[in-house]
Parts: sequence; structure tokens; C-alpha cells
Amino acid sequence: MQVNIRPVLLKSDLLKFIRCQWNFYTNDPNFVPPLISDRLKLLDKKKNPFYAHSKMQLFLAESESKIVGRIAAIVNDNHNKTHNDKTGFFGFFESIDDSSVASQLFITAEEWLKANGCDKVMGPMNPSINDEIGLLIEGFDSPPVILMTYNPQYYGKLIENAGYAKAKDLFAYHLKNETYLSEKADRMQTLIRERYQIKIRSIDFKNKKQFKEDVATLRDIYNVAWQQNWGAVKMTDEEFDFLAADLKQIADPNLCIIAEVKGKVAGFGLALPDINECLIHNKKGGLLGALWQLMTKQKKISLARIIVLGVLPEFRNIGLDAILYYEFGTRAAKRGILRGEASWILEDNLMMNRALTATMHGEVYKKYRLYDKTL
Repeated sequence: MQVNIRPVLLKSDLLKFIRCQWNFYTNDPNFVPPLISDRLKLLDKKKNPFYAHSKMQLFLAESESKIVGRIAAIVNDNHNKTHNDKTGFFGFFESIDDSSVASQLFITAEEWLKANGCDKVMGPMNPSINDEIGLLIEGFDSPPVILMTYNPQYYGKLIENAGYAKAKDLFAYHLKNETYLSEKADRMQTLIRERYQIKIRSIDFKNKKQFKEDVATLRDIYNVAWQQNWGAVKMTDEEFDFLAADLKQIADPNLCIIAEVKGKVAGFGLALPDINECLIHNKKGGLLGALWQLMTKQKKISLARIIVLGVLPEFRNIGLDAILYYEFGTRAAKRGILRGEASWILEDNLMMNRALTATMHGEVYKKYRLYDKTL
């Protein structure tokens, strides 16, 4: 196959880059079409504050005037400053089931990364660890939940054939209210609340001043609670505000909670209703279609994804994480949501994995993988 790899330079090419994703999921019942407007905003180097400290080049693979693959090469300067390395990243990877096509895409991305000073490449990250990351390697029997990735099963083979190896696996846990909202769990969490004077409050979406203060609180906790995690990179104020503005449009205030211990902010959690249950029917990825699907189907959403749960170091080991999980379960149940996904969890995060299995009785039902390669 004669393949031409070319950089995306024009806005018309950017639209091709986004829309070509549909080509690789024909007749796949679990594919959730992304919102084209959201993808444009994510990739917009003027609107997305991620690109204030990072750079990215998109590439398209074409054969006989047809797009047969795509990839992004990314240099995240804040990652390299944080971890004192020269790692580049690949993301937004799609390809037909042809190793020669995929390998040419990776070679092109790698050459760009080497030219920009990188000696290692990791991915997929779309475009950073604070966005959608990982390649699905187990759990192809159901659609992805909100802000999680999905891909054909053969992608792992293509990536490995291009010389990549496992860097880290990420787990997604399936939770059922009936398995952890027991009388015993209720008694235990009540005792913990009373012993440590724990209070849980919702983030105030309506009061602009309070919302701004709460977002600043979440940002501070996030950047402290995750700083020791593998691969973590602090979000800038602008990045966090950008993300908060997006999530505010789809979040349920009752599932955005802050925990206080003896009057001091100690942690927070964010769970999102799985609007992918609605968007999977929005086949073309248009905004109006998405609004219609949300308007007519959101009351039938059956799952919420626990996307973030963080506790400050000085408040760990008192059971606060269990309190937050319990709170999510009871609050979600009030709106008819009886299932949850906790994702993503690093495979070697022993504390979180133990809590989700032993305390929450969760089951790993999807696995994602990050790959890396020395350049």
C-alpha cells in the first residue's frame, strides 16, 4: 500500500483529522462518537491553555485519497520540567488494521519528537495525563463511559509491532450500590464521620463567587494530592479553569463534593453522570444532535463515573476515601443511578485498589495500557 503521511496545517485538515475517526468504527455498536465541537476546542492551540506550555503536531496517513490513519506528536514541557526528563507523547491514534500504515505514522511522529529534543515517547495521551489517556486492552464488550477511551482490539498489536512495550496499566472498576451500601457500611461510615467530625458539602454551581472559590480549592487539593502519583503533572490555573468550565456543563452538583474534617478542607470527589449512554445515539457528533439526545435520554442514565477522588496527605488513613465513595453511592441512588465506574486507577496504587476491592466490592472490568519506547 502506498501511504502518504502529511502534517495537519489547515483548519480544513483539522476537521478531516477529527471526522476521520468514524472511518475506523464502522458497525461497531460500542463506539461513542465524540462531539466535533469538543474535539475542535481540545485541539485549538489558541483556546486550550495546555498549549501555552506545550506543542503538538497532527499527522494524517492517506492512501488513494482515503484517510487510513492519524496520530498526534506532543511535547508537554510541564511534564518534562516536573519529571526532569525528555519524554514526548503520542495521542489521538487511529489506523486501519495494517502494521505498515501504523508504523509509518509512529515513525513520522517519532522523528518530529526527536527533532524537538525528546529521547523517549509514551502514549496514548489525548493530549495529556489530565485528559483522556490509555489504550483499551480488556473490556471490549461494552461502550466506554464518559471521558474514557475506546478503540478496536487490534490497536495493541499495531502499537507493539511499532516497537512499543507496556509502561503502565490502568484499571476501571465496576461498582454496584447493592454491594457496598449495606447496613454494616452505613454503621462504619457513621462512626468515622462522628469520630473525625467529617462534613460533606456540594459545590455551589449557582453562586458565582462561591463556585470560583470552590474551583480554586479543588485545584489546590488536586495539585497536592496527586503530586506523588506516577506521571502526574500539576495543572495550571488556566488549565483547571478550562476543565472546570467544561465539566460544569454536564456535572450534577450533588455529585461534586468537598469533605471537611473538623472544619478544614480535607478532600474532594467528582462523579459525572455517564452521558455517553445518550451520546452513543448521536451518530454524527453534532452539537444539536447531542443536545437532543441529552434532553430526551438523560433521565435514563444508569451509571456515574467517579472521575476524581483526592484526599490531602494529612487526612489519609482515616477512612475519608470510603466516606466519599459511600456519599457518591447514596447521592447517585437518589437520582436513580445504581451503578458506578471508578476510573482510572494505576495498577500499582495499592491503597486505592485495596479500597475498591475490599471496601467497595468493586470488580476490574476494563483495563487500559500506556506504552513507551526509547528513541
